[in-house]
Amino acid sequence: ACAVAKQAADLHTPTVNQLAAARYLADRDLDAHVARVAAVYGERRDAMLAGLADALPAGSVWTRPEGGMFLWARLPQGYDTTALLPEVVRHDVAYVPGAPFHAGEPDRATLRLCFVTQTPDEIAEGLRRLGEGLRAA
Repeated sequence: ACAVAKQAADLHTPTVNQLAAARYLADRDLDAHVARVAAVYGERRDAMLAGLADALPAGSVWTRPEGGMFLWARLPQGYDTTALLPEVVRHDVAYVPGAPFHAGEPDRATLRLCFVTQTPDEIAEGLRRLGEGLRAA
């Protein structure tokens, strides 16, 4: 029932929105913008990847995203990222626990990290704080 209601709501994008998008795209080079954003995101992703080994406990594994805004990490068996989050937040940094993203039995050792909203220097500092928070827990 929810899917049918959503489909009914999305039958037509409002004309004003379509006109705004058309005007924006007519005046700007979208491909150049996407290339600039992808380069910045790639630099930030690489900054996060470079610091993960020092921040996360030994035995942790993580993805190397080819796009997007997040990477996924899995801490070793026995870690619960939902339970650890309050201690990490006390170090003025946060992540998104991975358990709610699982359709079946949740993997409580997983977490999602965003790499696009901070500069490489801020990412390095955030990873330092994350490591401190995980070690303090």
